[in-house]
Amino acid sequence: MKDSHERQTMNKQPNRNRKSLGRFLFYAICVLFIFIVCRFSYIAIGKSVQNVNLSSQAQKLYTANETLKAKRGTIYDANGQAIAEDTSVYSLYVVLDKRQVGINGQKLYATNKPKIARVLAKYLPITRKQALKILNPSKKNTFQVEFGAAGQNISLTTKQKIQKAHLSGVNFIQQEARLYPNGVFASHLIGLAESKTNKAGETTLTGTMGLEQAFNKQLTGTNGSQKIKKDMYGYQLPGTKQKYKKAQNGDNVYTTLDTRLQTLLETEMSSVQNQVKANSMNAVLMNAKTGAILAATQRPTFNASTKEGLSQIWRNTLVQDAYEPGSTMKIFTLASSIDSGNYNGNATYQSGRYTIGTQTVPDWNTSGWGTITYNKGFALSSNVAMAHLEQQMGAKTWKKYINRFHFLKSTHSGLPGELTGSIAFKRPIEQADTSFGQGIQVTFFQMLQALTAVSNNGKMMKPYVISKVVNPNTNKTVAKYDPKTVGNPISAKTAKAVRKHMEDVVYKSYGIGGDYKMSGERVAVKTGTAQVSNGSGYLSGDDSYLYSVAAMVPASNPKYVMYITMKQPHLGSKTATQLLASIMKPVMARALQEDAETKSTTNTKMPAVTGKSVSSATSALTKAGATVTTLGSGSKVLSQSVKTGTTLYKGQRVFLKTGGVVALPSLTGWSKGDVVKLAQLEGLKLTVTGDGYVTKQSVKAGTTVGSGAGLTVTLKQNK
Repeated sequence: MKDSHERQTMNKQPNRNRKSLGRFLFYAICVLFIFIVCRFSYIAIGKSVQNVNLSSQAQKLYTANETLKAKRGTIYDANGQAIAEDTSVYSLYVVLDKRQVGINGQKLYATNKPKIARVLAKYLPITRKQALKILNPSKKNTFQVEFGAAGQNISLTTKQKIQKAHLSGVNFIQQEARLYPNGVFASHLIGLAESKTNKAGETTLTGTMGLEQAFNKQLTGTNGSQKIKKDMYGYQLPGTKQKYKKAQNGDNVYTTLDTRLQTLLETEMSSVQNQVKANSMNAVLMNAKTGAILAATQRPTFNASTKEGLSQIWRNTLVQDAYEPGSTMKIFTLASSIDSGNYNGNATYQSGRYTIGTQTVPDWNTSGWGTITYNKGFALSSNVAMAHLEQQMGAKTWKKYINRFHFLKSTHSGLPGELTGSIAFKRPIEQADTSFGQGIQVTFFQMLQALTAVSNNGKMMKPYVISKVVNPNTNKTVAKYDPKTVGNPISAKTAKAVRKHMEDVVYKSYGIGGDYKMSGERVAVKTGTAQVSNGSGYLSGDDSYLYSVAAMVPASNPKYVMYITMKQPHLGSKTATQLLASIMKPVMARALQEDAETKSTTNTKMPAVTGKSVSSATSALTKAGATVTTLGSGSKVLSQSVKTGTTLYKGQRVFLKTGGVVALPSLTGWSKGDVVKLAQLEGLKLTVTGDGYVTKQSVKAGTTVGSGAGLTVTLKQNK
């Protein structure tokens, strides 16, 4: 019996254990279920997990956010031609990794390398052999390949041509870029805008020098945005609306620069610089009455399109360099002497040398010209004459006029890094030295400003290069820059008298500026030669001078002022005067010619010809005085190169695109700007050699050209 009871007890024990385990599992599952219910309830109510808002994340997952890029404002010349504008360029890469397959099984890698090489060789500056070598790298498992410079800066037109070939694996990345169609064109003054990436990872064009930097805030637009709700396949959900914020493009900046005069000035400056390899050169043509700058450049310079030459100098030497002006300063010494009532031009003095205390002021001709009048002394650029005039006025009066001409003060040009200059004026010899341009440091803009007092009958005008700023979103002018009078340092009578003395420099038998004579116009000129300071003294040797000229034409009532400096040139067979005259005279003559043409014809505006027949559009433009070039074989105008309403100058070239096959026209006689515009419109790979006007072209006129075709033109200045 005992064994039977024990067996029964042992049989009941497993049953109790199973029941206990069952109860435990039941309660555990209940607790877990309650936890899950509570957790889901918490998530459903709070919509948050580990401080991450699930609703917000879902919205992001099924909401497409797109940034609408704003366009940077365009910089225009005085006639409304773009000299700096936005453009889109593309870089190309090819995916080689065979694992890259789309959702629908589409192959996203290169499947036909020979075809890719053939197409790229057709539209890019790369051979088929070179392309194939890149497409077949020695390193295995290469994900993608790029094509160096050949695959960079691809135009939209060229990109579209390549895409039409339907090449799998070929991809493009869009990049913002700034287009400077004229290349070397007031480069340091206009400046540069380059791509910069901010902390948020956004890439925008930012001005890094010149007007691009000075007006960066105005030129920079505000990006817009677009948001749409989409399903898991990327399609917009029915019944949902787009959230759209329009991009606000940057303001457009209009300059006072004249493209024809600027191009000619660049050509003449390059011609002289190639001969003498000067350390630096500056030249500006300015409206004598208003201070508007019509053309301005410096050497060394750079090509804004290619950046070639940029490493030589970043400074805008028109405002960021201070220098001793030398004898052109004598204009203001003479003006101050006359205006203060101290000048007697017929009085005489002993030229050659003049002792002040223990120091001696020498003439450039140390032997002198004997006893001569002050009138003659000015025409001969006598330092001794000027030292006498300073002594007669007194240092206090002379310093007063230095201040009245606004030397040692900023011109408030608005350009980055403008200097104010300096002066050594404590000792009598220092005071005398400033009368002939030594011991005083000025900027190019300060000299331009002071010269307007003489050219504009005593009324001194601020030099300016911006005429207005326009908001392209509203077409309203947001800022206007009118001529600004900044002082009246001398009387009109004094200014006229000074110009008569400047004429003597050119037309008197003893004057030293005879090289500046112009046919049909009287010229008022003052030349300058200054030793270059090394900080503690002056450099010696034939190549240690700064040569300059200030010219006003016509002398009796100037329309234009031109000021040129040339520092430390290596002179050969030509004199500094001859070289500077070779820049001044053609530019001044062209300016006078344009002025005459403007007066004889009324200003015409670019008509709207898009959509019209080629014949009627050509007729309307010819009547307006434009030169018409038709691109394509179509019968109707699809687009016009000049915006409707833009002022047309006589002979301005207007391109009309008509679609169809484009035959290259004869380019002989074309300007660099026109050739660059043609290349831009047709996506040609352009190479330009020389300056001036086209004399040769590598592709024969009448040849059919397409995007990506190469074209080389040779330019030469017509004399």
